[in-house]
Formats: sequence, C-alpha cells, structure tokens
Amino acid sequence: MNYKKIALAFAALIAVILIFQFKHLISLENAKQYQAQLTQFISHNFITAFSLYFVTYVLATALSVPGAAILTLLSAALFGFWPSVLLVSFASSIGALFAFLFSRYLLKDWVQARFKDHLSSINAGISKDGALYLLSLRLIPVFPFFMINLLMGLTPIKARTYYLFSQLGMFPATLVYLNAGTQLSEINSLSGLVSPNVLMAFALLGLFPLLLKMVINTVKRNVVYKAWKKPKYFDQNMIVIGAGAGGLVSSYIAAAVKAKVILVEKHKMGGDCLNTGCVPSKALIRVCKNIKEINDAQKFGIDAQINHIDFKKIQTRIKDVISKIEPHDSIERYQALGVQCLQGDAKILNPWQVQINDQVISTKNIVIATGAKPFIPAIPGIESIQFASSDTIWDIEQLPTRLLVIGGGPIGAELSQCFNRLGCHVTIVEFADQVLAKEDKDAANLVEQQLSDEGVTLLLKHKLVKFEKTPTEQVAHLEVDGQALTVIFDLVLFAVGRKANVTGFGLEKLDIALTKTGTIEVNEYLQTKYPNIYAVGDVTGPIQLTHFAAHQAWYAAVNGLFGALKKFKVDYSVIPAVTYTFPEVARVGINEKEALAAKLDIEITQFEINDLDRAIADGNDLGFIKIITPKGSDRILGATIVGSHAGELLAEFTLAMRYKLGLNKILATVHPYPTMSEAAKYTAGVWKKNHAPQKILTWVEKYHQFTRKH
Repeated sequence: MNYKKIALAFAALIAVILIFQFKHLISLENAKQYQAQLTQFISHNFITAFSLYFVTYVLATALSVPGAAILTLLSAALFGFWPSVLLVSFASSIGALFAFLFSRYLLKDWVQARFKDHLSSINAGISKDGALYLLSLRLIPVFPFFMINLLMGLTPIKARTYYLFSQLGMFPATLVYLNAGTQLSEINSLSGLVSPNVLMAFALLGLFPLLLKMVINTVKRNVVYKAWKKPKYFDQNMIVIGAGAGGLVSSYIAAAVKAKVILVEKHKMGGDCLNTGCVPSKALIRVCKNIKEINDAQKFGIDAQINHIDFKKIQTRIKDVISKIEPHDSIERYQALGVQCLQGDAKILNPWQVQINDQVISTKNIVIATGAKPFIPAIPGIESIQFASSDTIWDIEQLPTRLLVIGGGPIGAELSQCFNRLGCHVTIVEFADQVLAKEDKDAANLVEQQLSDEGVTLLLKHKLVKFEKTPTEQVAHLEVDGQALTVIFDLVLFAVGRKANVTGFGLEKLDIALTKTGTIEVNEYLQTKYPNIYAVGDVTGPIQLTHFAAHQAWYAAVNGLFGALKKFKVDYSVIPAVTYTFPEVARVGINEKEALAAKLDIEITQFEINDLDRAIADGNDLGFIKIITPKGSDRILGATIVGSHAGELLAEFTLAMRYKLGLNKILATVHPYPTMSEAAKYTAGVWKKNHAPQKILTWVEKYHQFTRKH
C-alpha cells in the first residue's frame, strides 16, 4: 500500500468533512471505501496516524475552523472509542487553549468588534462565578465552542484555569459524540441508519445537553436551598409583595391562569405611579398645559389672560384624578379577578414562607415588587431646610415663591416646567452638562431652550456643596469651575433618582444579592438567588418605569407558574420611554449618543417637525424625529422624537421595531392628512430619498427622454 497516497486520502477526507461536512460525499459506499483504506493504514501506522489526527484536531480547534463535531465522530470511526477518548479530550482542550491565547494576545480588537453583543453576558458571568461559569458553558453550550474560546480570551480568567475547566467541561460531550461516531462506523447500508443502536446514539446526542442541564440545575438548586426545609405542600401558588404596577400585573396574570395568589401591600394599592408618580404628575402637567395655551392665546387672535391661579384647587383636582383612577387598582377589582388582596406587612421567612401580619403562609413562588423611593442625598445642612421629593411635593399646601430643583432628569425637568408655569421662580441645579443626561444633546437642547424661554434658571455643571439657614432665608451653596455661588430658595425639590426598597421584608435573612446600584440582582428570567423568588419593577431595574415593571411582571408570573415546563428570558430590546415636558422627549431603542459610544456603523435619518402641515396649523412645530438604522438598511435600531405628542408618535416606531418592520413598511402605510402621525411617514420618506437608486434613476431618465422623442 502506498504510504503517501493513504496519507493524502486521510488529509483529503478530513478537508472534505471540515469544508463540506459530508455534503459532497457521493455515496455511502464511497465513504466506506475511504474508511476501509484509512483503517488499514491506521492499523499499520497507528502512532503516525494518531499523531497526525491529533495535530489536525488541535489546529482546527485553534484556528476556530467549524466542524469539530464531525472530527469527533470521525475519530471514533477510525480509531475506536477508547483511543479517541484520549485523542479528542486532550486535542480539543489544547486547541481551545491556543485559540484562547490567540484571541487574548492577537485578536482582542477584532473579537470585540465581531462579537460585542455577547461580551457583556460572558464578562458578567466570569466576574460573578469565574471558572464555574466556564464549566457550565462547556457542559451546556449556550454559544458555539469556538466563540467561547475567542470571547474568553478577552476576560481576565487565567489560562491554566481555562484549560482545566475546558477539559472537564467538554469531557462528557466528548463521550457522547464518540459513542455516536462508533455506531456510525458500523453502518454497512443505508438501512443501518435506522438501527436501534444508531437511533439511540443520536437521541443521546440531542438529549444530552437537556439532561445535563436538568442535572446541573438540580445540583444548583440543592446547594442554594440546603439551609432551608421545603414544605410538603403549599397554601398558595404565588405571593406577590407590593401592589404597584409590577405587583398588580404579576398577581393578575396568576389569577387569570387560575393559580392561587395573594397580593400584599402595606401602603396604598397602585403604588407610586397612582399615588405620587405618573398620575398626579400628568394631572399637574395638564393644568400647566392650559396655562401655557392661555398665555399663548394672543398668537391665535384670542384676547385671554389669567387673573388668578388657585393652587389649592389644582391640588384638589389632582386628588380627584387619583380617586377616579383608584378603582382600576383597587382591592375590590383585584379580588373580583381572583386575587386575594391583603393589607399589611409582609416578611419573607424562607424561600417558601411569608409572614403577612400575624399569619404565616407557604407558597411555591414569591414575586418581590416593592418598588423604590426618592433618593435624598446627605448634603450638609439638609436637616435645617425645607425640602420635598416627588413623593411629598403633592402634600404642600402653599405654592413656594422660589423653588430650587436638584436634578435635571425627567422628574426634575417635568416638575420644574410645571411649577414655573404656576408662578414659581424655578432654578434647576444639574451636575451634568445638560438636562435629560441620557438623551441626545440636540434633544436636550430643545428642552433647555424651552425651559429658559419660559423663565426657568438652568445651572448646569454645578455641584451642590451645602445648605444653610439664616434667620431670614434658606441658602444653597453651589460650586462651578472652582467658583462659589449661592441660591436663595423657599423649598428644595430633590429629583436625583430613586432608591430601591430592599429592606424591611426579610431580604437580608435570605442573603439575596444586590447590584452595585442597590437593586435586587436577578438573572435573565428575573430569578434571584433562589429560583422560586422573583423580583420585578423599580426594586430590580434596570429601568424604573411603570410600563417596564408591567412588562417584567408577565415574565415573572409565567416563569414562576410554568417554569418547570418552559421559562422565558425577559426581553428588554424594545422599551419606549417618554419625558412629559414641553416639548416631549420620547425614545425607543438606542439613540445617537449610545450608538456612537458602541461604535456602531449606523445612519441617522432626521425629519424636522416644522415641515409638518398639522404641526404648523396647531402652532406646535418645534422638534424633530431622529431614526437610527444600520448602514444601508431600513431596520430601525432606535427612534428619538422631540415635540408635541411625541409619546403618541413613538408608538408606530415601537410597533415597527417590535415586529421588525422597516422604514419602507412605514412609508408604504397610508396615514391620514393632516395629522401628526404623518411625521412617521415623512421620516421614512427622508430615508428613502437618501437611498434612492441613482444609477437606475439615470436610466429611467434616459427612458423618459426616449419616450418624449418617439
């Protein structure tokens, strides 16, 4: 037998398998002929063949060449099961180590750019669990092995640790694949493909990751719950702590699918949104919109003026609005829906028991929806001055003459504009260089300009140093560029963010982890350290919005009640948000600032609302629509809208993003004239104009020239 021919045949078969993955093998007889030749060669040159195959496998893995699974199957067919265990186990791990080192020292920038979407989850796992996270990725591959090799090279994990845990993690799968390869090697006819042994081998290939996942999850659960005694039966399927948006929706869904559920709230049903947040603030914004319209009446030829603003009546109307909406979130309504509502304190005793007032109740699942409260910073002198938060501002009885607002985020901007329109002299102190710090600069600029035009004083890039109370006045001491500045005020409104409510209900006893921002740490299924305890809404974030909490609540309820059958990862990809200033700022997806920070290859399409007929007729033509798309694509990555009714205009883009409808679909949709909604179509038209096929249009122009002459 010719040694060179056999070696070439050996290499050729590997190349065929790697590149074409069996697709171009003409027949089973042809494959068996190759196998027979190689088997004969191997029997006479075992060490040479074994070494050649070992090196080939290492190189293929090191270079991230697809087809490692095929190489594993082929190894069993050529060398037998036990020799292949030695070969594949070490070759795959050594190759993975080379790819890891190659990525770490040579491919860092390229890999970061190519696989940036996956880096955040990998890095988070490594920082949290390190080697154990790597082991779980090897045992139950969420990503292809070659991707794990490349991405892990970017993490701080040690090479020695990486090799050891890769060796351990890939070993069980190696055994399963080699068993399948052994069975395949014994096939002599196509009918052999349906033999019990072959079918069993392939069934094991498919079931192995699932079975292993079940085993790992069981082990993890046993470790987590080992300190607690699980009840033999449960009084409830679910207990929900907190009756804000997240708690209401979680309990409603549980009741809708006939689960036994308790909703417990120690304050008011509806949470912050109904009582101190969304509802009262929008009621106030409506009043202040009337004030602006009256003040602008002269522009429309109407002689109108405001003689008096009755602040107490405004406060009364706000309370009336809350009382009209209260039935939507009431105990009566939710009990009619099948939710058992309890008023009082809840304390988690263990993963399955909650004490509500004096009663201890067992439950299969717990949903924590305890919300958040305004953060009040420990500024020197704060104890001596009068201050309010977004929770307590609704209780003031007299309108302050001079209101100092600390924080220029959505809450600060909205309330500043409102109180300015009510007649206060409002000063905003913001440490950042713009209000609405998360929004694009051009969007923030329009809001800043409007606030300034209306009389609000903006102190950007200013640091609050301390408060001081003198016999006659209250003073805030600020600092900007090393220079001192003082502001006299009657009332301070703190609007610098909200702090998650994580104490007072037994969280500490269970040692449930918190994030760096003080929220409850959860996984992609909204589970805490204990898989049956979930957290939703402001208490866990990452976005503190009512509709975001409701969105999370669906996942928590479904995963808690049906997680044994199927769990769903929470989807944060399309979450709209609106700041209700004038002009409104509405956004979904990424904005220009975030896209540039992520170094995405994008295009920006912008339509100015002052070109929209209805906006001009209404006298509300301030603002723009800005759309972020990938280069050369009409797929919407994000939309920012600044202007009147921006929140309503955002809905069309949110729907388009959710169901992957591009700008071409929006352009092809008939919009009524004249409406604000046409702005979406005109924005899509700007994109289409920018992508007009100029070469084709040149030929079309020539065609029209031809038709004019003939």
